[in-house]
Amino acid sequence: EVLRECGGTGTPLHGDALNKLKLTTMVLYETLRLYGAVIMIARETTADTELGGVKIPKGTTTMIPMAIMHRDEEVWGADAGEFKPDRFQNGVGRAAKHPSAMLAFSAGPRSCIGQDFAMLEAKATLAVILRRFEFEVAPEYVHAPAEFLTLQPKCGLPVLLKLLGQ
Repeated sequence: EVLRECGGTGTPLHGDALNKLKLTTMVLYETLRLYGAVIMIARETTADTELGGVKIPKGTTTMIPMAIMHRDEEVWGADAGEFKPDRFQNGVGRAAKHPSAMLAFSAGPRSCIGQDFAMLEAKATLAVILRRFEFEVAPEYVHAPAEFLTLQPKCGLPVLLKLLGQ
């Protein structure tokens, strides 16, 4: 997809080409769903609220556990724990049973103002790499996500790179 839409390494990258990278975008969203940088966000209630039968007074700080919500089978389906980028083929709002289920950049008036730039930057970075290399996770990789303010690989993420055409 990257070579088809963006051309080879000698072709300058343009936003128009990056915006055509549908599979790349789906992979990025699925990565953010399962392994987002932020595992939870805090919000303060602006009015007395009731949520799931629990009364929450105005001014209460609540924590939204995105890492848990993004794996909720009631929201994302029985395959919620699996890496399946195709779930985003019809857009972020249709990937789950609720249109606001994807919270990698938060949602509503307090959503990340840089989300479009972040996605464009991530697509550009991947395009630069994928135009020159094939890569795969190294055999010694141990899947062990660790939570420490952000979600990160506990044992690192060793990858194998191979120049395209070799």
